[in-house]
Amino acid sequence: MTSIIHDSCLMATAKFARRVPSLNRWSNCIQQRAFNSSCRRSAELRPPTAPKAVPDVKLIKDNASLFSQNCVDRNYASHKEYPFRIRELAEEAARLVEELKSPRQKIKEVEKAISRIAAQGLTPEETKLKIAALREDAHKLKHASEKAMLQKEQIDDEIRRLALTLPNLTSLQTPVGDAPRLIQYLNYDPANPPSWATKHDPSRSHVEIGTSLNLIDFTSSATSTGWGWYFLTNEGALLEQALIQYSLSVALRRGWKPVSPPSIVYSYLQEACGYQPRDQNNEQQVWHIEQSEKDSVKPQRSLAGTAEIPLAAMYAGREIDESLLPLKFVGPSRCYRAEAGARGVDTKGLYRVHEFTKVELFAWSDNVRSDASDITHANCAPLNDLFNELLDIQFEILTSLGLPCRVLEMPTGDLGASATRKCDIEALFPSRLRTSEQPGSGEAVNLETAWGEVTSASICTDYQSRRLGTRVRGRDGKKPRYPHTVNGTAIAVPRVLAAILENCWDESRRIVVIPLVLRQWMGGMETIGKNWPSSSS
Repeated sequence: MTSIIHDSCLMATAKFARRVPSLNRWSNCIQQRAFNSSCRRSAELRPPTAPKAVPDVKLIKDNASLFSQNCVDRNYASHKEYPFRIRELAEEAARLVEELKSPRQKIKEVEKAISRIAAQGLTPEETKLKIAALREDAHKLKHASEKAMLQKEQIDDEIRRLALTLPNLTSLQTPVGDAPRLIQYLNYDPANPPSWATKHDPSRSHVEIGTSLNLIDFTSSATSTGWGWYFLTNEGALLEQALIQYSLSVALRRGWKPVSPPSIVYSYLQEACGYQPRDQNNEQQVWHIEQSEKDSVKPQRSLAGTAEIPLAAMYAGREIDESLLPLKFVGPSRCYRAEAGARGVDTKGLYRVHEFTKVELFAWSDNVRSDASDITHANCAPLNDLFNELLDIQFEILTSLGLPCRVLEMPTGDLGASATRKCDIEALFPSRLRTSEQPGSGEAVNLETAWGEVTSASICTDYQSRRLGTRVRGRDGKKPRYPHTVNGTAIAVPRVLAAILENCWDESRRIVVIPLVLRQWMGGMETIGKNWPSSSS
């Protein structure tokens, strides 16, 4: 199927290049590069109600060098020539617009000449011949005009296609490269780490703890669904619901509105939101729903990889009254990831699974830029305030759960297509501690391997709203504008549940101590032992 789509893209590009000679060199370039999402996007069916994506072409062509370097920094090196090509094509389009003025003006002159023929006193035969000659001239002029218009439309389509493949510009706060920057710790003092952090103890694995306490069942899921799925049982199932309810309560207290979104979305929405997860083999990471032959002409649907997708789509093709901003939603949902490859000792158990529950935070902010030179919106107060509020929610949840965490400013190499800035929070997983022999000092613990991501928060500026056709309705004569979006994880249940099992494990009593903030949603339970139901202790 991939090769078919690839071939169709090349044929379309070649046909386009034949019509517009100046694009022949670009056609050759396209044929040399590997199949990517831009070809897949053009071939993907969209519902009739789907809004047209409107990338900021002027910003790209006016800052081509910046966008090109941004592609290199963001691991989109194959796209680094696109901004310059967009600028070239924009100049070609402008030239065609100028050329169109001449035939249009001449057509008007011919029309006036035809209207004046009757007053020239010519014979009927002479009048007929002159009118025929003028009409022939008008026909040629019209044909030239239509040809130029077709070329202009094709160039505009190519500009738009190229612009939509580019990643968002990167925030000034984002480190360039592959190394994140440490911002702060939560519930953790590196000068005084917990006692278990001084040795490797495989028994603190959430897989071992959860299995021994009958909280997680991997055996049954292997039979019912396959590898990468799981059953949460007994207190494990209650713990999932407690985490959902607690994270919702924190967000609701801060004014975020609850939403229960669908788990199935149109496939084009995944890309419109910049959700293009890739693994090291560039394998597909989205679960697509198989359609019957009679439905093959209908738009493809997929299982949502995150509630961010349906939440963002709530206002696709719509306007938001500026008085409603910031508009803040929090929604629990099931999420689906193919997660092909990328398996290992540190991702076993609940850390990397195909289906999981997550509570997502998604919000729209007004697009207000006081300084026109601030093209990355680094100093946009409404956007930054909203992002900081989202981070505060994450901090409160993880701090109150008692999990040792670190907050990271993620580097350019880790950003998805839509994000201009991203902060991750990683929890400390005892089971991921590794030891190594150090000359003269025996075994040493490698604490760096023990950190694992549990939440993420991103600023996407107007990347998503431009692709979804979401606008802010202006007032007092203001033009409609594209709002900014932010998104983040309130709770990713499996990973946080795994971190609780490992960090709250009492080895001496063989129990898990339930975090205080979760107990009201677990019938007052304080600990989880081997017996079900558990009794308070």
